[in-house]
Amino acid sequence: MTRNFLAAFAALALALVGGARADTSSPVGIWLTEAQTAHVEIAPCGQALCGSIVWLKEPLDAAGTPKRDVNNPDETRRARALLGMNLLEGFVPASGGGWDSGTIYNPEDGKTYKCVMAFEDDGRLKVRGYVGVPLLGKTQLWTRVR
Repeated sequence: MTRNFLAAFAALALALVGGARADTSSPVGIWLTEAQTAHVEIAPCGQALCGSIVWLKEPLDAAGTPKRDVNNPDETRRARALLGMNLLEGFVPASGGGWDSGTIYNPEDGKTYKCVMAFEDDGRLKVRGYVGVPLLGKTQLWTRVR
């Protein structure tokens, strides 16, 4: 009986440890940004992956209204709400791993940048927005929301 109990306990422990391992096969899911101010949900859209804001730590502005895309260079888009807005577009699997050919919109400066994504060894998602070549950019590490 003790042997059966130990075998069952070992199987349960292995299942729990295996389930705790980060899923690095796909970035589909919800991610906490590096600044911990937003959750971005990455999901399929057509043949690519896109990402939209699904949670904001501070969703309201000083007047108590939903935050808007006030820095957008296109005046017609400045009234759109940040919550629900698409930030990531066009990501496809890269030949060497990760995802590329995408763009990321930064509502803080109203600019859209080329972007690549790849997993770190610890399961965090490295999101790198850049101008021209990836060398000229900024990286954020996002954490999967469980």
